[in-house]
Amino acid sequence: VFQNNDLLWTDFHQKLVDQALLTMDTYLGQFPDIKSRIAKRGRKLVDYDSARHHFEALQTAKKKDETKIAKAEEELVKAQKVFEEMNVDLQEELPSLWNSRVGFYVNTFQSIAGLEENFHKEMSKLNQNLHDVLVGLDKQYSGNAFPVKAQPSDSTPAKANKSPSPPPDGSPITSPETKTVNHELEPSTLEAPGASIPKSPSQPAETAHAGAEATGSEAAAGAEASKTETDSGSSSLPAVIVETFPATVNGTVEGGASSERADMPPGFLFKVQAMHDYTATDSDELQLKAGDVVLVIPFENPEEQDEGWLMGVKESDWIQHKELDQCRGVFPENFTERVQ
Repeated sequence: VFQNNDLLWTDFHQKLVDQALLTMDTYLGQFPDIKSRIAKRGRKLVDYDSARHHFEALQTAKKKDETKIAKAEEELVKAQKVFEEMNVDLQEELPSLWNSRVGFYVNTFQSIAGLEENFHKEMSKLNQNLHDVLVGLDKQYSGNAFPVKAQPSDSTPAKANKSPSPPPDGSPITSPETKTVNHELEPSTLEAPGASIPKSPSQPAETAHAGAEATGSEAAAGAEASKTETDSGSSSLPAVIVETFPATVNGTVEGGASSERADMPPGFLFKVQAMHDYTATDSDELQLKAGDVVLVIPFENPEEQDEGWLMGVKESDWIQHKELDQCRGVFPENFTERVQ
């Protein structure tokens, strides 16, 4: 069905080109020649009028020169002959060309309509065949139930990760390079390694509880081993935590970062430095020189942002005036490089 569909489309396109488009191209191809011949007729008419006026001027002159008059008369006859030949040809061709347009339009549109009619007739037969096939399949398999097989998972069972035991209360983790940071561990990390093993759905809660009591000594030993591992790795743990949350100390934010943000304009994103001079071409653009630092801020209306352009204020203007509405403007991103 699909192959026949493609064949029908190909055949329809080929016949449309052969019977309609090529005929139209042939018909339209004669107009440039007719147009150039009409323009040439106009130039020959000018030559004919010029020769006629020149001949009449020589005839009406007080001092007549028979040689010039004879030559002018010869040129007049020649120009008249060329003009009349072209004029007669155009008078014969133009009316016939004008009258042929109706027949051309009729034949072209009839051809297109006939091609479309045949194409849609054959296409409807194909669609009917496809419909019959689908109906037959529906009747054949409507009463059958097809099991849905889940795709096998490639993931392996996750192993229970041993989490280090939390430090004793009142003894926070400290690092010689940073300030004291208080951390609260998740409740799941407070459980003993023996209790972190997930329960089977078919195992009752009483059995799990009895197993936990039976392995109490092993859990205690595991807790001691975990404590030893925590003590040995305590020097690396605070570094990771401090790098991840450098601004929070005992629930408060350090003043350095907040003071730096306070000096920036509202909505400050990052800093860029101009690599080349840029001359503003509009009132809402920034005038940049190489080395200028610009504080990038978001657009008030994100829909107004053009691709490759940023909104910002020069750092020097912001420090001097602190007026965002008067100092901000747009600038091309490819003239700058990000420094922060």
